[in-house]
Amino acid sequence: MAQIVVLGAGMVGVCTALALQEHGHECIVVDWSPPGSETSYGNAGIIQAEAVEPYSLPTNPLTLLRMALGWRNAVDLRWTSLASQSPELYSYWRSSSPAFLRRVTPLWHQLVLEAVPRHSALIEASGAGNLIRRDGYWEVHTTEAGLSVAINDAERRKRQYGVEFEVADSRALARAEPGLRATLAGAIHWTAPWTCLAPGELVATYAKLFEKRGGRFVTGDAFSLKQAGKGWQVAGESAELVVVALGPWSPDLLKTFGYHVPMVRKRGYHRHYTGDHGLSRPMLLADHSVVLSPMLAGLRIATAADLSAGAPQANPPQLARGETVARSLLHLGEPVEAAPWSGTRPFLPCMLPLVRQADRHPGLWLHFGHGHQGFTLGPVTADRLARAISGDTIAVEGLDRGVR
Repeated sequence: MAQIVVLGAGMVGVCTALALQEHGHECIVVDWSPPGSETSYGNAGIIQAEAVEPYSLPTNPLTLLRMALGWRNAVDLRWTSLASQSPELYSYWRSSSPAFLRRVTPLWHQLVLEAVPRHSALIEASGAGNLIRRDGYWEVHTTEAGLSVAINDAERRKRQYGVEFEVADSRALARAEPGLRATLAGAIHWTAPWTCLAPGELVATYAKLFEKRGGRFVTGDAFSLKQAGKGWQVAGESAELVVVALGPWSPDLLKTFGYHVPMVRKRGYHRHYTGDHGLSRPMLLADHSVVLSPMLAGLRIATAADLSAGAPQANPPQLARGETVARSLLHLGEPVEAAPWSGTRPFLPCMLPLVRQADRHPGLWLHFGHGHQGFTLGPVTADRLARAISGDTIAVEGLDRGVR
């Protein structure tokens, strides 16, 4: 049994600690913030079973330009700050080639297949069932042409990967969601994903399970990490091994040890709204790149990707556009928060999370870079990391790219 410190109390870090406990290790989690209060708090709350292919960029330059100029509200760019991410974005674009995706998709698909079962075990053990819906989400389309393209792609995913779905035409969608105030072409109902009414609270509930099983949380600075003999010290704690699970902050810490990790930082925003919206399940507005998620705090409008470097925007245009379209569809009240929430998704150009031991520092393990899917894949890659630490290095085969 090893004494292990996990740096980071998000979904990935907390699940790492739980997985290491199950393998017999004594664990401490170090973070400045309470469990689930940073990036893991701010997502759309979907444990995705249908996301069987990595998020890639369009390889067609014209399509890419349209996206950069605001097509479908998918990307927001502040051109003056783009240079700081240009090398990483170029690597991301190169990795979006069909040949590269064919190499990484089988492993990505396997990870996604494991997500709902691994979350299910933690939800049952932690008593978090009251936070979970098990009836999927809507992918809504405004036009018949857009719906037809989506149906063809869904049928392809079903043939290739066995992903289940149902189609709701305009009338069926209106019957299922009587709160809609506009006529839409229809929707794909992805039936396999689970959704969460409070993502941050789910992480906090997993954290309580970790404490119940003997784990400890320490409020402290992860950047105080240093080597001490054959072990490590951080925030006044000593350990044989340390796991860096700091999401978008991980490359900055590793830089102090001489490692370079290219990362695309995709900022996202959300805000909750009051009002009798009446949605039965989350709704992805595919033509506007926002998700409307019924949460305990209200209806959460969550955006796609702001690829600009620097501080978050006080009035993010993607969120403003999302609010406008949401008000055209639903009875939407006032914002719950005084200002939008902002967080950053840690996306690696190699498309896969990074799960491995550092080359030049024995006992330093890396576990981050899940991009859009940290909330979904946290328990999956945590189990693989715990198995690797226990000697099963094949468990993380293929998840060792993107660092030098």
